[in-house]
Amino acid sequence: MRYLPLTPDERRQMLAAIGARTIDDLFVDVPEAARLAGPVDLPRFMGEMEVDRDLAKLAALNVPAASVPFFVGAGAYKHHVPASVDHIIQRSEFLTSYTPYQPEIAQGTLQYLFEFQTQVAAILGMEVANASMYDGSTGAGEAVLMAHRIAKRAKAVVSGRLHPHYAEVIETVCGPAGAGMTIDRAPVHPTAAEDLAARIDADTACVVVQNPDVFGNLVDLKPIAEAAHARGALLIAVVTEAVSLGLVTPPGHMGADIVVAEGQSIGVGLQFGGPYVGLFATREKYMRQMPGRLCGQTVDGQGRRGYVLTLSTREQHIRREKATSNICTNSGLMSLAFTIHMTLLGEHGFQRLARLNHEAACDLADLLAAVPGVEVLTKAYFNEFTLRLPRPAAGVVSALAAKGVLGGVPAARLYPGADVDDLLIVAATEVNTPACRAAFAAALTEVLA
Repeated sequence: MRYLPLTPDERRQMLAAIGARTIDDLFVDVPEAARLAGPVDLPRFMGEMEVDRDLAKLAALNVPAASVPFFVGAGAYKHHVPASVDHIIQRSEFLTSYTPYQPEIAQGTLQYLFEFQTQVAAILGMEVANASMYDGSTGAGEAVLMAHRIAKRAKAVVSGRLHPHYAEVIETVCGPAGAGMTIDRAPVHPTAAEDLAARIDADTACVVVQNPDVFGNLVDLKPIAEAAHARGALLIAVVTEAVSLGLVTPPGHMGADIVVAEGQSIGVGLQFGGPYVGLFATREKYMRQMPGRLCGQTVDGQGRRGYVLTLSTREQHIRREKATSNICTNSGLMSLAFTIHMTLLGEHGFQRLARLNHEAACDLADLLAAVPGVEVLTKAYFNEFTLRLPRPAAGVVSALAAKGVLGGVPAARLYPGADVDDLLIVAATEVNTPACRAAFAAALTEVLA
């Protein structure tokens, strides 16, 4: 059925009102070379069953992450999501909910966002968290802008071991073409210690580091926090694997002033790269410079508990010159999924999940270290580590895939042009069974033989 809301006579009236003779007159400013001479070369239409068959054929070309031994990480991780998470978020009152502009009829939405903020602040070791960002990388960009406003300085020092996608977002949002800041990215050092303190000067607003870093190294943030604070700069800590917070010391307890994280690992599937959920937390004294929105708990005139939108410093709500960000909203449905999964786990369950991840990674590292020619470079890690292979990692990954094993991310894919061709970043989570890990080691032995 075609949807044509206007009659030919109504179209003529509209064209006459704007002084155009035909529809084609509306496109006179488009260069002739940019116009199509005829219809796009696509099928004109298909019935519902035909479309369903076509889409099923396309979907069959994908390899489901759960169908093969899966060791890909580098910012997006395969974890088990309990069926109860999907069951609850698909309830109509959650699935169709929108931004809580009318708190009096959105108490359920505001309540779970308040609980989400409480969970995020707790696991990040911070005093206050917002109601989520779009994802971890955009949260990192907003964190640097926030530091710029607080410190009133125009330089950001960025670790060479920050995930390069996050660094690129920071450069886009905050660099010369964005907010006009100077972004000082340190060179890539997979194993060598970084001397970020030497890059801090009187114009530095913040230092951005990741823990665990993109190569899997666990980092003690306290020395760099002290160095930053000594020069009046803020420390921004980035976490791409939220499950690590079940075992690793939270960034807030190591001196971070702002913490951003990707929460995809909790309650959110891989989903071909999104939608994900960004976690954002800071010290209470910086709360009014925080982007996004913050939900609070209060009582009404009769003393009954209620929830309100306490802070929303976006330009739709306040004067543009006072806005901290043009972030429109939070990642509502994904933050609900995060909250449900975290609630089901509880504190002890979260710690146990983290322990299972670390044990799986230790077992896998031992197996792969025994493969001739393979060296495990990462000495202290959570569930991700870097291998040095005897030949370029990209070819090895392709050969492993042909054997039914998705064996990690070649570092050269993240750092094209850098001297990292022989490095492979591998992640192991609770979904990897001993049989999966053994299959990886066996396949890698065959490929390298």
